[in-house]
Amino acid sequence: MVRRPLRGSERDPLPNSRVLGPADPEERLEVTVLVRAADGQGLRDRLQRLAQGEGAAARLSRAQFARRHGAGRADLDAVRDFAESHGLAVVEEHSGRRTLVLAGTVAQFNDAFEVDLRRYSHPEGTYRGHPGPVQIPAELSGIVEAVLGLDNRPQARPHFRMKASAPGRRSRPARAGAAAFTPVQLASLYGFPPGDGKGECIALIELGGGYRPRDIQAYFAGLGLAAPAVTAVSVDHGANQPTGSPNGPDGEVMLDIEVAGAIAPAAAIAVYFAPNTDAGFLDAVTAAIHDDVRNPSVISISWGGPESTWTQQALAAMDQAFQAAAAMGITVCVAAGDGGSTDGAGDGNNHVDFPASSPHALACGGTSLQASGTTIVKEVAWNDGNPASGAGGGGVSAVFALPSWQQGLDITDAQRRRTPLAMRGVPDVAGDADPQTGYDVLVDGTRAVIGGTSAVAPLWAGLIARINSLTGRAAGLMSPALYGHSSALRDITQGDNGGFAASPGWDACTGLGSPDGSRVAAIPGL
Repeated sequence: MVRRPLRGSERDPLPNSRVLGPADPEERLEVTVLVRAADGQGLRDRLQRLAQGEGAAARLSRAQFARRHGAGRADLDAVRDFAESHGLAVVEEHSGRRTLVLAGTVAQFNDAFEVDLRRYSHPEGTYRGHPGPVQIPAELSGIVEAVLGLDNRPQARPHFRMKASAPGRRSRPARAGAAAFTPVQLASLYGFPPGDGKGECIALIELGGGYRPRDIQAYFAGLGLAAPAVTAVSVDHGANQPTGSPNGPDGEVMLDIEVAGAIAPAAAIAVYFAPNTDAGFLDAVTAAIHDDVRNPSVISISWGGPESTWTQQALAAMDQAFQAAAAMGITVCVAAGDGGSTDGAGDGNNHVDFPASSPHALACGGTSLQASGTTIVKEVAWNDGNPASGAGGGGVSAVFALPSWQQGLDITDAQRRRTPLAMRGVPDVAGDADPQTGYDVLVDGTRAVIGGTSAVAPLWAGLIARINSLTGRAAGLMSPALYGHSSALRDITQGDNGGFAASPGWDACTGLGSPDGSRVAAIPGL
């Protein structure tokens, strides 16, 4: 059988890793195979129409999308035949998601994809990986676009920061006038339109941790609100598993639920739990996008990592998932990161966080907000000047081309030099993210103040759910409309995130700015 390397499937070991030896040949695993779209050009044409502002006229239902832009039957069958010829079982197949999930042993996957799966040791734990690219049969070249899950290293990190100092870290003193807020207070400060999101569903993507219903009940009772209906959805055997530690992933899960739920308490909230791998992350996102039971109209993602930590195949696969969401009128809000302009990459260079850097995501950056009563007194780009405390992510993508709605923009560096924006700029919008002016939440029975751009994604998701409920239609891909009506946002012109400075208009710290909710709701077409 003639084999060809699958483009973009190569992956270097994590820094400071060492090989422990071959993976156990009898270890069982599941792998996601992504198949090409039956009508990729048709989908690209549809996205172009959406970018030009056609909105609902160019959107499809989930069933229509699966028929027109899902995987073809012949392609799915070809992958199934290949898998079964190597003893692999097809445990899941979805034409709309364009995926097959294969199950088998390490030995069977080594044989099927001509890889050498190994165990690696890393300071943060062991993982499975392989040197060199994945190999696929020549007859599947062009059909198979990604093979994810052979490598099971942690793919992403949650983008939240606790106000209290972590052990061994120092945080700077709170600024004069700094205070924490409930999401309800922030909705008022940001002028959100009245409403409760009734009839909408907000999807939350979580790669670990969990929630306790009693905490949800207690938190919303404290706000004087009825608790939203929250449903846990298992993806790739992920589950709602609280760790008992507010500083761990439970902090992310509860922050997302409490912020989105307080803004849109009548909206249903579906929490998609998946393993923290490239396969798990993608599968959680596509499960939410194509969920025809809960039908989420907006998705909030508060996990990510520098573009440089993703394989080319995984970057393309996730962006294609967001393209599908846009075609179906689903808005995807993604946290832009908490590591400033370097995104915590550690090499001294500027990086943007993915999946926020996908042009089909609404990338959510961070501000520091001070208020007096019901009035915002000051709002600047979030930068605590301390890596332990964080700064809002933002910058220029090294992967994605400049989208049409960002044409003609400039970027301002920390020295206030302006140059034309040449690639996708991040973020698009912003909101309060500074843990010193963060969100009052309840996690594992403990009251805490949490910040980070993790809070901004569900803040915007809650606003969008309100807008969708009020208008009776889904906002969908919002970026073209937002960039065309930037006066609907509060322009942030002070502060920086390390490498880039806030400036009039769009900038790589706060995007177009924080929301003036009622004006956002009034943008034509939303």
